[in-house]
Amino acid sequence: MTAGARAQRPRLGNRPKLHDVAARAGVSPGTVSNALNHPDRVAGSTLERINVAIAELGFTRDGAASALASGVSRTVGLVVTDLMNSLFVDMARGAQRAARAEGLDLQLADSDNDPEQQRGHLEFLHRARTGGVLLAPGLDPHEDIALLRDWGKPFVLVNYRSHQDDCCAALIDNEQVGYLAARHLIDLGRRRLAFVGGNSQAQPVILRRQGVLRAVAESPGVSVDDVPTPDLNPPSGTLAGAQLVATPRRRRPDAVLAVTDLLAMAVIGEFAAAGVRVPDDVAVMGCDHNSVAWGGVIPLTSVTMRGQELGEAGMKLLLEELAEPVETHRHRTITLEPSVVVRESTAGR
Repeated sequence: MTAGARAQRPRLGNRPKLHDVAARAGVSPGTVSNALNHPDRVAGSTLERINVAIAELGFTRDGAASALASGVSRTVGLVVTDLMNSLFVDMARGAQRAARAEGLDLQLADSDNDPEQQRGHLEFLHRARTGGVLLAPGLDPHEDIALLRDWGKPFVLVNYRSHQDDCCAALIDNEQVGYLAARHLIDLGRRRLAFVGGNSQAQPVILRRQGVLRAVAESPGVSVDDVPTPDLNPPSGTLAGAQLVATPRRRRPDAVLAVTDLLAMAVIGEFAAAGVRVPDDVAVMGCDHNSVAWGGVIPLTSVTMRGQELGEAGMKLLLEELAEPVETHRHRTITLEPSVVVRESTAGR
């Protein structure tokens, strides 16, 4: 080792990481991961540069390399944002079915809408040497993506499109979800819409609101008012319902489009208590086809989210990424189209 190489080694306490090796060798982190786990996939000259960089930096492996490829584990991970929403339960079922078909097990984790908890789950899956991760976040996961890449961990985003990172993704068209929902109400003759819950910064919520606005913009004489809520939980729907009940009848909307089914069901509960008839006085619908909300007195119109197909598509993309050399893998996106499921809360009996 030369004196110059020693001088460039990170200081004690700044443990060299996989991306440091990649930068020193002039290759991608994925190529370093392949050199550690599949040296046969890496050209001899490239492998030599990587080995030199590892020696110069004093890099030591901590199990961060893909365990699936090395045979340490036959497990892949799925981190979702909220298992109270049946979309993510369905997603897990679809992902598990696709994983089991390939002889893999699925480790499921729920972040409960908490970015710190999501980070903790990812760190656990990394330490457990899972082969890859499906990540279904609510908020921008850019920093978590950077960690996954630093670890050399294959991953696929589900129900979230990253505008900062080039990666595989399995998506439902959430803007079309909002558009179809608003279009359904407008086609029923409703002209004063209220959009409940649209102040969330979760990407699916933002996109659904954009779809609603697009449908309203193309419909002369139709208006939409936002009804902000503190969060997307049922008590917030109760607050929104109480606010709408307190609105003078001549200014009350004739349709409510809630960004989640749980919000919609809570609004219906407030309307029922106040004698507001659904759908005669006000049509109400949700947007995410949550099975938890199907058991109300008034069956709820909603939009299918195709959760099992999303999970299967995400796992298919992850398996492709695990099987292909990093140098030749091309990231791609699978986008599924939603559809409206019409029930009594908008169409009547």
